[in-house]
Amino acid sequence: MKRYESKRSYGQCFVTVNGRALDPRFDLRFHSPDGFEWGYCGSGPAQLALAILADHLVNDEQALDFYQRFKWAVVAGLPKQGWTLTSQQIQEAVDTLRFASALSASTPRGHARCEKGNNETE
Repeated sequence: MKRYESKRSYGQCFVTVNGRALDPRFDLRFHSPDGFEWGYCGSGPAQLALAILADHLVNDEQALDFYQRFKWAVVAGLPKQGWTLTSQQIQEAVDTLRFASALSASTPRGHARCEKGNNETE
């Protein structure tokens, strides 16, 4: 199981995966020239979310599909002072995001039967 850990030192943010530096994956998207950040929704957290998912999923396309939602759901809530995430926790979050995505994709929008006053069971 992989272990992702953060550290702050002299105003810099560092993230490791199993003790090695996490690749920011600037090749996929260049959000933050200053690197990683967490605890809010911005460019640094976006870079971190993308890097974590690219490493965890080992699938760049899937990482690009989910990283913004992962940023809002997980990275924005990480404590500023530091954190640790396991691959199991990351996978649970990804599974939840996939389920929510599938659910919203299958929910009809503007369907007449769903509008107020048009419910067949009323």
